[in-house]
Amino acid sequence: MNDVNAAPAKVRVSLGARSYDILIGPDLLRRAGAEIARRLPGVRAAIVTDANVAENHLATLQGSLADAGIEASAIIVAPGERSKSFATLEEVVSGILDARLERGDIVIPLGGGVVGDLAGFASGIVRRGMHFVQAPTSLLAQVDSSVGGKTGINTAHGKNLVGVFHQPQLVIADTAVLDTLSPREFRAGYAEVAKYGLIDRPEFFAWLEKNWQAVFAGGSERVEAIAQSCQAKADVVARDELEKGDRALLNLGHTFGHALEAATGYDSARLVHGEGVAIGMALAHRFSTQLNLASPDDAERVEAHLAAVGLPTRLSDVPGGLPGAEQLLTYIAQDKKVSRGALTFILTRGVGQSFVAKDVPTSQVLSFLEGALSQ
Repeated sequence: MNDVNAAPAKVRVSLGARSYDILIGPDLLRRAGAEIARRLPGVRAAIVTDANVAENHLATLQGSLADAGIEASAIIVAPGERSKSFATLEEVVSGILDARLERGDIVIPLGGGVVGDLAGFASGIVRRGMHFVQAPTSLLAQVDSSVGGKTGINTAHGKNLVGVFHQPQLVIADTAVLDTLSPREFRAGYAEVAKYGLIDRPEFFAWLEKNWQAVFAGGSERVEAIAQSCQAKADVVARDELEKGDRALLNLGHTFGHALEAATGYDSARLVHGEGVAIGMALAHRFSTQLNLASPDDAERVEAHLAAVGLPTRLSDVPGGLPGAEQLLTYIAQDKKVSRGALTFILTRGVGQSFVAKDVPTSQVLSFLEGALSQ
């Protein structure tokens, strides 16, 4: 039985005057109002969520806010990656303005990464910047997209190409809500958990190899995995908030993964973000092997773990087929991590030894993609 009064795990994101806490533990949505009121007394709120999350969790959050004396309105958008669009952004902005919220009031994204990115972006531009509190309801959002202040939407040119850096005031990661996720959604989020071990925490990756089933089952291992992931991201964000250096390491697997999402038209029936990242991480390790940077054993170990938890690891795992290598390279070239046309990848010298590789020759990427498409 979960103890709603137990102290949650806490991770601090240290950014001077803009520092904030990540609270992690079961049943935190019921305590959200009290946690917000203690930090931001007298605020009003707009909750932004999607139709699926609203059905499961909106009433809990609304009740918690009401108990704390926080007046709140709700803005409900369509589920799915396609809501990260200019059209839906306009809906959210209009909803916030219709509620007559002021700059000192708050926006609360209640949902996964799509809602967090969308509503966080809206809070960053309405009245030239409002407060916001992340209430992530997916594993991916709890360990990645809700932390660090990246917000944005997609365009026809690629993923997350329009947005702002805008830090939240608080992140409330209720681990119990993850029990309402489908197995596919939970696995997709787990890809981001594994990523932190693969970047620079080999001991964490080894722990995950032994404990992943307990993480999936819930309980203390789940809280531990989320807290470790959030601490890893908080440490990087504190060093490099605006992604001018080390923070780019958090994109391990994402350059390939974002290209796959664009190639599938952001169709979540075919591929969701975490699945793209899983394939991307496997590709990054295999590419590193092809470039003689890492041992094939490391690539095989990474692929074996991702496959063990049920994640895709190969281009052939994407249903419906993919365009050719040259078209995939075009999507990669649209990625934000391209600088003046030079391709930048996060590559590795082994498990937990990732690094930023700049000026990767296009010919090598094209050759690798051609081989990967045939596997």
